Amino acid sequence: MTYLRCILKPGKDKPLIGRHPWVFSGAINEIDESCAKGDLLEIYSAEGEYRGTGYFNPESQLSVRILSFKKRPIDTSFFQERLKRALEIRRKVGLPSSSTDSFRLVHAEADGLPGLIVDFYAGYAVVQILTAGMEKFKGVITDILVSLLSPKGIFEKSPAEFRSKEGLLPAEGCLVGEPVPDLVEIRENGQRFYVDLKKGQKTGFFLDQRDNRDLVKSVSAGANVLNCFSYTGGFSVFAAAGGASSVISVDASAYALELSEKNMALNGFGAVHSAVQADVFEYLRQEGEAFDLIVLDPPAFCKNKSHVDAAARGYKDINLCALKRLRQGGFFYTASCSSHISADLFQKILFAAAKDAGRELRILSKTSHPADHPVSIYHPEGEYLKGLLCIAD
Repeated sequence: MTYLRCILKPGKDKPLIGRHPWVFSGAINEIDESCAKGDLLEIYSAEGEYRGTGYFNPESQLSVRILSFKKRPIDTSFFQERLKRALEIRRKVGLPSSSTDSFRLVHAEADGLPGLIVDFYAGYAVVQILTAGMEKFKGVITDILVSLLSPKGIFEKSPAEFRSKEGLLPAEGCLVGEPVPDLVEIRENGQRFYVDLKKGQKTGFFLDQRDNRDLVKSVSAGANVLNCFSYTGGFSVFAAAGGASSVISVDASAYALELSEKNMALNGFGAVHSAVQADVFEYLRQEGEAFDLIVLDPPAFCKNKSHVDAAARGYKDINLCALKRLRQGGFFYTASCSSHISADLFQKILFAAAKDAGRELRILSKTSHPADHPVSIYHPEGEYLKGLLCIAD
């Protein structure tokens, strides 16, 4: 199969030699004039050496996303191989299992499918098509998912946040099979959750915190726990499962808190739980009880590199406020899902917060994504989640 050609400027093919899957507009010297948004291209160095095949979008600064570093057709067989391999990896790490029926099947660049996210929830697949190039293969991807997983239904949830950068409108709705119900009940490490696949954040649930919820469970025995930015109560349920004496969930969303109460009741922990609708910054600044365990899992404060300094100040402030409410000898789990905040910078931010709070902190564990959210060694930008479990003196 013959594809349109893209010629890079001298020396601009070095990232592709290192198998990095992005080509920015400034690296391009020549491109076929007929090339349109979403079209497949073969990328060549200034010297005429083939470097990869990807899809193009002139409306994005990130002009080309590489699908293959080997010359081959990008067709149904290509997507079958990639999706089958992604499923094989999840099965090798024990997903799904008798205690966990929800997981990430496709993690974009890490699975060789940039612009595609697929999460699986107790028989339903939720798909995010985030780029114009991947949009052209939506039907192919849907058909393969049906053959691989036999899902009850496939629901698309492709948000404006990403698609607008590609010149695409948001897309949402049932692609195949039965419509998803208002709430889907899932299992995670033996605990049960109601998930709203349609109205919930991301694809409905933060599957990337699975291992970290289990970690919090391990230090929750007898603790009075504060779960900040609690969303639908994932950490709250696991803290209660670990034997917490009381759990307070704080979030700005009334709907998320309503689900957190349902999830605590679903697991038999309603009696130890309180839900508080509040701005977390304001809540933590108030005079109040000290806690044996505080979980701080805020939304991303940093959407691009230009916001790093402001985000760092925000992370320091919220961690400082939390540390002031933490009891002597208490545990503190703090996380950042901002990809532009590195693990090293995040630790330095926590250092500054602890110093200003006058607290001695010891890091017990450094955490990241679970195995179904892999990171390509060639694409470090895919490593967005970092967490620290600490004990405070």
